[in-house]
Amino acid sequence: MSLITTLARLEAVDTGRAQPLATTNHRHLSPHPLVFVPLTTAGEAGAPLGALVGTDRETPRLLVVPQPRDRDLRFAFLAELADIVLPYIDAYAADVEAAERNETDPETGKRVKVEVELCADAPQLIVPSRSGIDFVRLLGRSMRFRRTAEQDPETPHPAPPRVPLLGRWLTHYGERSRVPGSSLLLALTDVLSRHWATGQSSLEDQHLGALLAWIDPPDGESGAEAALRAELRRDGKGQLLCPPAGPATDPAFDNKLLAPAIERYDRARTALAAAEDGIEADDRLGELTAAERQIRDLVESRTRPTWDAVWRGLDLLRALPEGAHTADRWTRDRWSFTGHRDRVLAGEPPQPRRDDAVTAANKLATREREQARLEAQEALDDPLVMAGRRLAGEAFAGEVTDVVMAYSEGKRPSPRPLVTVRTDDRPHFGERAKVYRSLGGKPQAAEFVEYARHEGDGTSDAHSHPDQSDDPTHALGSLVVLRVVDKMGRGKEPETGSVPEKGDLVCFTLFEHEQRGGAKLPDPEETPWTHGGPPGETDAAAPRLEVQPDAVTEEDVL
Repeated sequence: MSLITTLARLEAVDTGRAQPLATTNHRHLSPHPLVFVPLTTAGEAGAPLGALVGTDRETPRLLVVPQPRDRDLRFAFLAELADIVLPYIDAYAADVEAAERNETDPETGKRVKVEVELCADAPQLIVPSRSGIDFVRLLGRSMRFRRTAEQDPETPHPAPPRVPLLGRWLTHYGERSRVPGSSLLLALTDVLSRHWATGQSSLEDQHLGALLAWIDPPDGESGAEAALRAELRRDGKGQLLCPPAGPATDPAFDNKLLAPAIERYDRARTALAAAEDGIEADDRLGELTAAERQIRDLVESRTRPTWDAVWRGLDLLRALPEGAHTADRWTRDRWSFTGHRDRVLAGEPPQPRRDDAVTAANKLATREREQARLEAQEALDDPLVMAGRRLAGEAFAGEVTDVVMAYSEGKRPSPRPLVTVRTDDRPHFGERAKVYRSLGGKPQAAEFVEYARHEGDGTSDAHSHPDQSDDPTHALGSLVVLRVVDKMGRGKEPETGSVPEKGDLVCFTLFEHEQRGGAKLPDPEETPWTHGGPPGETDAAAPRLEVQPDAVTEEDVL
């Protein structure tokens, strides 16, 4: 946790209201997201109880599994979910635009630009909390390998036709959610926690009702009081007025309401199966319908408050202006969505249960690179986020007090102007440290040369490692001398606007704005045996270590 986040949390406790951590929205929000509020049976994460899903705030679709242990009813739930989600995805997959992408020419091995299709937009899935993302991953893993009757007529318990396809899409969305900055699948509690600091713990922030109570408490009530009421207050039947954000349920709801309703449903279904004539069957069918309607009402009573809370949270986020780099990250999401669409259309098999060594290494490298890029872009887009980096000594801002033109040594001297900046920040410089500033959206690099400490007579004493704590004139700020090294054009004189001028306010960072790619990994087919060998193949010539049981000794026998 950064210093500025800690200060914001302390201020939230003091004022009784959540404090902003950002002034812009750093996550893309689709105009028409698909909101998914799942509910599962307690103790059985893979047994869905129901869900509210849809893109219309006023008319969500309610899906219910009256008996979660019944495989056929679970498949019917998944088929109905597929009938809602897949048309939503297909609507975005059909709208494409022309785009250029760098690819390797198989003949020359050089990188060339190729015109390809890119989806003009991508579908966005929003769940209430982080546990909802885990549930989406679980659904994808349990569905994408299911066999349908068309694929294998002899398979036991065949899945409905579109269930495996939905599993592949949910798996892709679950994997994409692990990439920092991605917005294809968002947990609303995580997004709200990124933009506001509350006076409670990060674990308590996963309760959507309590989090919203801190951010937007009712009139005349503090955030702490509203959050406590959202977490604990119950009605006359002992049920929570603000149910958890899903997919978990409250034990009091399970024991007092849900369990008797499911038991009533089981009795009605058994009685209907045992009915001997039509009149008795009609009566039993009426009892079964009533029992099922009761379960539907119970599921809706637990999911509707969370559904309304999700849209309320989206309203709060939409009130913030979008960050400058948010659209760029969404473009990468669009490429990801388009790539998976192409794999599905090409008839490729589902994602494997376990990644091979090269794929796993590429995923890890991508996540590390995107995390560094996200942190840099958020700081560049948001002065409040940049303030946190300045407090941490990772950036500094100030006024340019002097610019001295200098040139590099060599046959063709290049401009290397020395820029002196007065700053009140305390950046953590190393010897010849590189710093960067944004110039026309591109990073311009400079080298740290020296500090210049103020003296009482108005002169300065240049030195490399000042002890600012002993400087009685530190209140005047420190003078930092930098040497600009690029983005000044190819001429002997710098291009206009490429060098700061005296009196300009500038902000330099010690972190890079653009992340470099890592080392090139071998193709999966060329994976060495030390890392599992080529996927799906075994190398008989490679040595294999077989685990043998330990030999029995006297100490093993009593």
